[in-house]
Amino acid sequence: MESVPVRCPACRRDHTYSPPAYPCPCGAPTAPPLLPGARAVPITHRTWNDDWVTVRCPACGRLDQWPQPELCCPCGTVLRVPVRPVTAPDDEPGPAGPSHIPLPRTAPAPRPAFRAVAIHGAGDALETAARYLRWLGYRDVVQPSKPSPARIDLRATGLIAQVDTVARPTALRDVECLWLNALSASVTCVFFSLPGYAPDASARAEGLGMPLFVLDPAGTPQPVNSPADELLSTGA
Repeated sequence: MESVPVRCPACRRDHTYSPPAYPCPCGAPTAPPLLPGARAVPITHRTWNDDWVTVRCPACGRLDQWPQPELCCPCGTVLRVPVRPVTAPDDEPGPAGPSHIPLPRTAPAPRPAFRAVAIHGAGDALETAARYLRWLGYRDVVQPSKPSPARIDLRATGLIAQVDTVARPTALRDVECLWLNALSASVTCVFFSLPGYAPDASARAEGLGMPLFVLDPAGTPQPVNSPADELLSTGA
């Protein structure tokens, strides 16, 4: 793992920093490439755009959004550690790889038709999402016994899911929070929404490879992006 020297501009203390690695959907550990020689910058206020950086997986070439590397100095200053901008793989000339490379899969076994039950409230929406995940192949779907501060509504082996039933379209922050919780737990995630999604939320989920489904009041979840189409096609 690469490391860089980092000096705190507030107290002048020197540190050696290595960024955390997260698993790419292909399974390879991936860490943001640090920018040697660049000065770390104190974080005085936060924005969602500043908290994320684009990183290319060294194994499959996939581009994803990852948490911006940060270092907390003992003096109390939180530093943003600069990251090398994404260009061609390994900074060598040549065409960049596609942003989404489907992994080879065997043909899924035929599934029976999903049994739709009309949705009349939040409880019905949650039950529909759980049945749909089981239908996709997640056999151990459960609802957490206690409300989750991270708003995780359903869990299965290797998966967390959120079910949004509020009146407004699901927002960008909700999508990013679910993805970050999945990233920290090294699992995948799926979002279900009764009212649909804000345009920027849909765009970010597409870039993150997160399946989005809209809960049809008639009772059949509908895929609304390409990761959802792929999940529907292949199953768990």
